[in-house]
Amino acid sequence: MNGPLLTGRALITGGTSGIGLAFAQALGARGCDLVLVARDKDRLESTAEDLRRRHGVDVEVLPADLADRAQVDTVADRLADDDSPIEVFVNNAGKGVHARLVTDDTSEHEQAIDLMITAVLVLGAAAARTMRERGHGVIVNVSSVAGLITMGGYSAIKSFVRTYSESLSLELAGAGVQVTALLPGWVRTEFHQRAGIRTGSIPSSLWLDPDQVVAGCLADVEKKRVRSVPSARFKVLAWLAEHAPRAAVRKVTARLVSGRR
Repeated sequence: MNGPLLTGRALITGGTSGIGLAFAQALGARGCDLVLVARDKDRLESTAEDLRRRHGVDVEVLPADLADRAQVDTVADRLADDDSPIEVFVNNAGKGVHARLVTDDTSEHEQAIDLMITAVLVLGAAAARTMRERGHGVIVNVSSVAGLITMGGYSAIKSFVRTYSESLSLELAGAGVQVTALLPGWVRTEFHQRAGIRTGSIPSSLWLDPDQVVAGCLADVEKKRVRSVPSARFKVLAWLAEHAPRAAVRKVTARLVSGRR
């Protein structure tokens, strides 16, 4: 497809706060109509009204808990709807995972896998099938720099999202569908507070603003990059996480983990 990639209607999961809301604001400012997916119906409605007022775009709301497979299927059906096509899909919904791997109760990990692996897989497949048939579209999957290191269940999940995204991009090569994995670092949102993760040990210089993260990602989408790591400092850290000696990376990671507990 020639011309701008980021046009038409965008569906954003987790679209009422943090990075998801920043995507909604940025895409709305570009003139994209929006479909917002989140659990809280009241917050969805208030966010939608604000976006309509700010950007003059159509905003549809779709309440759904993406840890529930039946509700995931409802969102998948919306992605596959050719009568009101989705041109940009931002697979963003997520949560922090603070539970230890050595535990009698794995329910927190199981719920996180449902939300950030199963839903990503099911929704990504629905979007990819529909966009491939049309010959154009954009899929952004929100992974994390944490997926390059070993910080427990969350890192393992985000490692899947990164690998899945790059694999999906290969499957869709030549189909006109752009797939980009976003690997942000620490972003100032409600995310860590909701997960009960202490962040006092993280230097202030490492925190990013969600609007900055999204602007960098959308620029990378337009350049047809498969991986987006916003900010020069996190590009360096991501490179080190992948290429430095593994023993050294694990040692640094251990210090980070101990400072968050």
